[in-house]
Amino acid sequence: MKLGIVGLPNVGKSTLFNSLTKAGAESANYPFCTIDPNVGVVTVPDKRLDVLGEMYHTKKIVPAAIEFVDIAGLVKGASKGEGLGNQFLANIREVDAIVHVVRCFEDSNIVHVDGSIDPLRDIETINLELIFSDLEILERRIAKTVKVARNDKSAAKELGLLERIKAHLEENKMGKSFSTDDDDEQEWLESYNLLTRKPVIFAANVTEDDLADDGASNTGVKAVREYAEQEECEVFVVCAQIEQEIAELDDEEKKMFLEDLGLEESGLEKLIKASYHLLGLISYLTAGEPEVRAWTIKRGTKAPQAAGKIHSDFERGFIRAEIVSYDDLMACGTHAAAKEKGLVRLEGKEYVVQDGDIILFRFNV
Repeated sequence: MKLGIVGLPNVGKSTLFNSLTKAGAESANYPFCTIDPNVGVVTVPDKRLDVLGEMYHTKKIVPAAIEFVDIAGLVKGASKGEGLGNQFLANIREVDAIVHVVRCFEDSNIVHVDGSIDPLRDIETINLELIFSDLEILERRIAKTVKVARNDKSAAKELGLLERIKAHLEENKMGKSFSTDDDDEQEWLESYNLLTRKPVIFAANVTEDDLADDGASNTGVKAVREYAEQEECEVFVVCAQIEQEIAELDDEEKKMFLEDLGLEESGLEKLIKASYHLLGLISYLTAGEPEVRAWTIKRGTKAPQAAGKIHSDFERGFIRAEIVSYDDLMACGTHAAAKEKGLVRLEGKEYVVQDGDIILFRFNV
């Protein structure tokens, strides 16, 4: 899974990226210090893997991973080359979802690029830049398609779609609120990879004081939550400064630090939960002495396609899947005991994989 982190300058975006990935992107109190899109890979915390690792005396544990791309702080006019310009928007065309860091804290020592704290205005600024960037893509596509459309029915149909989606964006509406029931149009729409059609998770960046009640008393967070609900986006409350401190600690210290703050999970864990929920993702597990591993798939994936995540041969030659759920295995204590109780089952091609399924695939190529 690949997530792009965006936001205005000085909202805590690079600080958050650094703490999430420990990648050490430079963060400073002025715009544009992140000049290259920084990329960091983070493993997804999953306690089930350690438990299975002990049970199977495994040699290697491989968690699922998320790639974060940190985009330079965007400003008004970025799509027209202001600040560091539109080149950075191109870097998030390939991401699965956008994490939009919104500043919901006051701090006279950290300048706001627009001079005051207003989360909804900031969201609108970024949205407009994404819209302008998408319009540029559509205009180039229209120029190309219009030449062919005179003699080609399919191109003429696509041109109609391009003009409709362009008009939609020109009304300052996001691409994800544009819909079509036509299969061809849907396919074209997906191929454009529009930024305004990507799922969004808002990271409401607050002070340590606002973290304890999950931002409930912060008016900025309240506004972001109301906006996100209308737009069907996810929101999580984070203090980038605290995350930076947490990033320096080992697991035991981290646990104690979070407990002292009255928190159950870190910002990274909140973000992963929000990402999985928004993108409809789950993890199934494979376990044995050589390796215990988590595999990320879309909710609703059938067994052969889940097998294909491991290797295309597994999908091509799929025979059946031997499955036990993690909870059943824990309740029984061993794989043999679960088998004895009839909790290890064989499933065929139509089986829909569930979160926490421990699977052994049988295949023949």
